[in-house]
Amino acid sequence: MSDVPSAERPIHPLLIAPVAPTLAKLAAPNLLGMMATTAVSIAETVYIGRLGAEALAAAALVLPLIMLMGMMSAGAMGGGVSSAISRALGGGDVDRAEALARHATVIGLAMGLIFTLLLTVFGGAIFHILGGRGETLRLAALYAGIVFAAASALWMVNILASVLRGSGNMVGPSAIMMAGAALQVVVGGALCFGWGPAPQLGIAGVGLGQVITSVLSVVLLYLMLRSPTAKVRLQVIGPLRRDLFMDILKVGGPALLSPIQTVATVLIITAIAARFGVETLAGYGIGSRLEFLLVPIAFSVGVASIPMVGLAIGSGDVARARRVAWTAGAMGAAGLGTVGIVLSLAPDLWVSIFTEDPAVRTAAALYLHFAGPTFAFFGLGLALYFASQGAGRIMGPLLAGTARMAVVAAGGWILVANSAPSWSLFALVSAGMVVMGVVTAASVAMTPWGPPPTSKAA
Repeated sequence: MSDVPSAERPIHPLLIAPVAPTLAKLAAPNLLGMMATTAVSIAETVYIGRLGAEALAAAALVLPLIMLMGMMSAGAMGGGVSSAISRALGGGDVDRAEALARHATVIGLAMGLIFTLLLTVFGGAIFHILGGRGETLRLAALYAGIVFAAASALWMVNILASVLRGSGNMVGPSAIMMAGAALQVVVGGALCFGWGPAPQLGIAGVGLGQVITSVLSVVLLYLMLRSPTAKVRLQVIGPLRRDLFMDILKVGGPALLSPIQTVATVLIITAIAARFGVETLAGYGIGSRLEFLLVPIAFSVGVASIPMVGLAIGSGDVARARRVAWTAGAMGAAGLGTVGIVLSLAPDLWVSIFTEDPAVRTAAALYLHFAGPTFAFFGLGLALYFASQGAGRIMGPLLAGTARMAVVAAGGWILVANSAPSWSLFALVSAGMVVMGVVTAASVAMTPWGPPPTSKAA
């Protein structure tokens, strides 16, 4: 514990800065970083698409697992890391924050090794169950083998970035994300197609591009956390304590369920949509793609709220923590809601990008007519989920995700059993978003927030 009397400790700027402008300022670099990551995904899809249908199918089998790992390391466990560190800083305990950073790296390495082990042992079986056969299965196993062999590096990128974000530094991680994105596009393309002196490795080259970029990003993030100017410095060597692991895991552990719920909900809706016909399935696919692309807006605001909420909770200012949370929720709802309403009124702005088929366009437009106005609830729920991580109170938002999944699953079964029209499916998807937003908001309003335990690092 710091030996500086509390009255003489400098007040963290995020404890006194105006809420809305500060959230916007912190969210901006996060949004740029997420947009860069999205651009990489698009570029790599283009690269792999040029290799042929089998390579593209192989990447489609692996991508959900890569996305799941990214959501778990950045939004779930990463949120737990940022929350614990910001609460420690809010209480004026820099020593505890730095000890938490060390424990976070251990968690990141361990989680990465778990992913490596699971995909090494069960990867082939997983891709076979998902439908991979022949050359597609071989390419999927090759691609996943390269990417997940370095899963610890991929985890560490998001864990170290979360340490920085927990201290209030949003610019540093986002700058590294954007630089890494540019490098990954170049290196992945060079190794895929053999540009210049690089070998032509096909889909393996795309995987190596991800690995190389991740390793270099880890190095840069580590150097940033070792800088004398860092608010939280990473000390790799030191004692490990159960209570510090639990401070992170009590938020990050349960939060791992959230991306699983998200993926499971999409899979359930996809399975239901398939029973309504090809056009309905394709229309939902176009609409759900928009849903995933809108997530970075709420993510950028939500992640920005974590240190502001955590610092306020750590300092005992619960009223400010709640004000930050509701402001973040309003910003998430406004951002996603505005886009949703515009596209519900003019769906061709989005739908025409993907298809000219009249039946599919009609189905996709119908989805946006129903779902577009409820994107505001989706944005509200996501932003409040991250703010709740900052407060260390995550169970309510998790139950909201479960409620959404249950509504979709039960409602979908009823619709299919009664041969309901396709519009009813899209109405059900919209109802699920409303349930998620309302239940999350209710849980935040009803759950007591307060300061963390007073235990200190040795």
